[in-house]
Amino acid sequence: MTAIDIPEDSLFGLANLPYGVFSEPGTAPRVGVRVGESVVDLAAAFGDEVFAQPTLNPFMAQGYDRWVQVRRQVTELVSGEVPDAAVHPVAEVTMHLPIDVADYVDFYASEHHASNLGRLFRPNAPPLQPNWKHLPVGYHGRSGTVVVSGTDIVRPSGQRRAPGEDVPTFGPCRRLDIEAELGFIVGTGSERGTRVPVADFATRVFGAVLVNDWSARDIQAWEYVPLGPFLGKSFATSISPWVVPLLALGPARVPTPVQDPQPLPYLRECEPWGLDVDLAVFWNGQQVARPPYREMYWSPAQLLAHLTANGATCRTGDLYASGTISGPAKHERGAFIELTWGGEEPVRIGDEYRTFLLDGDEVTITATAPGPNGTRIGFGEVTGRIRPAGVDLE
Repeated sequence: MTAIDIPEDSLFGLANLPYGVFSEPGTAPRVGVRVGESVVDLAAAFGDEVFAQPTLNPFMAQGYDRWVQVRRQVTELVSGEVPDAAVHPVAEVTMHLPIDVADYVDFYASEHHASNLGRLFRPNAPPLQPNWKHLPVGYHGRSGTVVVSGTDIVRPSGQRRAPGEDVPTFGPCRRLDIEAELGFIVGTGSERGTRVPVADFATRVFGAVLVNDWSARDIQAWEYVPLGPFLGKSFATSISPWVVPLLALGPARVPTPVQDPQPLPYLRECEPWGLDVDLAVFWNGQQVARPPYREMYWSPAQLLAHLTANGATCRTGDLYASGTISGPAKHERGAFIELTWGGEEPVRIGDEYRTFLLDGDEVTITATAPGPNGTRIGFGEVTGRIRPAGVDLE
């Protein structure tokens, strides 16, 4: 039997207990919980086949009461001694995509981000479109291109028309960007033709992950009128391997910014689900931004309510993301197009001044949130390195 050592300042203590899917050499992927610098194999610890599966989906589908029960059981287990065969060092396991992604939707929930892009793209018009403060703007992405942290990202190719060019050309993206986001995973779905009210958020959503929604800005700029993001977004979206349970985020709950005008009734929250999550963005190992999720105008409960407002289903394993997280200060901008103001204000990275991503660049996003009694809990990280266009990763 093993007593797991959990340092007092660990971001993965008993207040967190995030879920993931891991494997060791020669073993099948299965569900584990991170405790300190260890992974606890839940199938080995509890003998339950639902945890011997290669995704969290079967467990999530069991519903809220089961999530509460298992969290209590895991807390009791790791507070004492754990069977030796169920404990593995984090550094010695391989982490996998934690869920079978059913659908993927990305929103545009930061007023600061939307306003900055409005000023960049429409300098002679109001920064926000007339609908922005009435509904959470979003688009449907491609679930098949959601990848786990550590997966290399191939520079996409597509049509782009640079300023001064009369016709578009086809080729590798010249303005490859990131978007630092928080993603939410639906645990239990809804029936077609019904809506998920904001009050059901906490019992429908299983947990949260870090998201980097890679963006080809030049491809996006040429294609997005009149239907919005398509090939400039669909090539890759990275998520962190650890899913922080919503049950762990109670101490991080804060009000959203004042919403004026008042949202329509289906979007109104009696107790808003703002979250005090601090992100950090590292470009080739250098911290360049600290986006604050607490500044997001629309809450994740409102995003889910709007996603299903027309009767569209949500399913176990659905992933929906916040959109770029940005604050009012320059160092709080969660996308390089904002941070460099469209490439006009380069950022110093080592001995160079940079605007958009070059082949070989690596981006890592981390995050923490308040836990009980002044502690912090961690989301781990989401990392990706850029490979040249045309590289075959198989």
